[in-house]
Order: sequence, then C-alpha cells, then structure tokens
Amino acid sequence: MSQNSYYTAFGGLPPQTQLLSGKAVFTTAYAVIPKGVMSDIVTSLLPHWENTKTWIIARPMTGFSETFSQYIVQVEPGGGSDKPEPDVRAQAAIFVVEGSITVTLEGRGHALRAGSFAFLPAGSNWQIRNAAEQPAKFHWVRKAFQPVDGLEAPPAIFTHEDEHDITMMPDTNGAWGTTRFIDPNDIRYDFHLNIVTFQPGGIIPFMETHVMEHGLYVLEGKAVYRLNEDWVEVEAGDFMWLRAFCPQACYAGGPGRFRYLLYKDVNRHARLL
Repeated sequence: MSQNSYYTAFGGLPPQTQLLSGKAVFTTAYAVIPKGVMSDIVTSLLPHWENTKTWIIARPMTGFSETFSQYIVQVEPGGGSDKPEPDVRAQAAIFVVEGSITVTLEGRGHALRAGSFAFLPAGSNWQIRNAAEQPAKFHWVRKAFQPVDGLEAPPAIFTHEDEHDITMMPDTNGAWGTTRFIDPNDIRYDFHLNIVTFQPGGIIPFMETHVMEHGLYVLEGKAVYRLNEDWVEVEAGDFMWLRAFCPQACYAGGPGRFRYLLYKDVNRHARLL
C-alpha cells in the first residue's frame, strides 16, 4: 500500500481576520497560485457534471502558457459525469489525490484510488463516477491532441504510482528523480504528467531554460523555486505555471521530501505561425 502523501486540503474560506497579503503572483514568465487562494468562492461548475466543483488553475492564454488546461476536481458521493469532455480533440490525464472514482472507458470500468493515474485518448468515450461514501479529489489535465501523419494514436493507460519506480537523475546520488507514468520514449504521446521527487537537500543545479511549458502542483513538502529572476518559496498545495523558456531551478531544503505533479508538452515539432 502506498505511503505517499498527496495534498488535498483546499476549499473553504479564510477568516475575516486573515491578512490580505500573500505570495500569489502573475508575471509575463510565470504564475504562482498558492493554496490559500483556492477557496470555495473561486470554483467553477461544469456542464453535464453533477455534485462536482472544480478549481481551474491553468488554461490556454495567448502570449502565456498555450498548450493545456489543468483542473482540481472534487466529486461528492454519487457525483460525476456521463459526458465529461465536450471537446473531441481533448485528451485527458487524471491523477487521484483523495478518495476513489470509477472511470468507464469504452464500456469498461476502471477503479482509481489516491495515487492512481489514467490517460484517456482524444475522442474516446469515457464517463466518471464517485460511488464511494466520501468525496473524491483528482487533477485533470486536458490537452488538444496533435496527430502526426503515419503515427498511430496513443492508447489509454490505467496505472498507479506504486507500480512505478522513481528514475533517478544521473549524477545526483539519489537526491532527485522522476516517476513516469508514460514511457518517455513513446512518441505517440504529446504530453507527460509525472511526479518529481526531491530528497532533502536535493537541487536542480542549473537554470533550466527549455521549450516545454510546465504546470507544477506541489503534492508534498516545501522548497524554494527559482522562476525567471525570482526565488519563490512554495509548499504542498501551491501551483506554479511556467511559460516556455522560463528559467527555472529548485532547492529542496527539507526537512522532508519535496514532490510535485509535473505537466510538460513533448514529442512534437514547434508550430509555425
């Protein structure tokens, strides 16, 4: 049974005594949406979803991140949707952080629990329900699939974090590694949703600057993250949204592990305008 921790304590409303200042920031290179602003008054209701509320924490925006949207979804007992996705171009990645849900794909049910991952191909027929007695919470990443002539469409995936070893980054002595739910060498997939784990003291030892854009949701622990010209302190429940080529680095000072859910677009030519 998994011993991993996944942050889920969002929602509610801060008290009237709380200070207005915080670390939320939106720049031309990155955004930070801290857990304290993910209150119930910023949730969205979605068509054809019952007993469900959603925090939309990323969406395509011209001149900023442009390839994906990311939701945090809370489904009450008996809730869910028989028509969850309105866009036939959209593929989905789901990562469950609390409770249990059943995803039915092309008529076959798949039970998911905290730590489960699912990839659902674009244009597939799927439904999602919470048949348990407790609320379920999961991350839902949506991306328009980029087909390639002569390359078959990627198949569905249903798996769990417990079924995957952490692949350690070279020359880090086990301080930094990635749990990959999708084979990084399988170019049928045009995005990945991974879990990155730092042990206390682990670092990204250079300013990464690359074409992939990122969504980073902190599942566990705390660290300081370098985003463009700024050092930002982040902790479990915070979300970072990084534009392509935003310089980035990390120092995970501890005392415990630092882990985040990482989106990135991969395996396709850059589109020409």
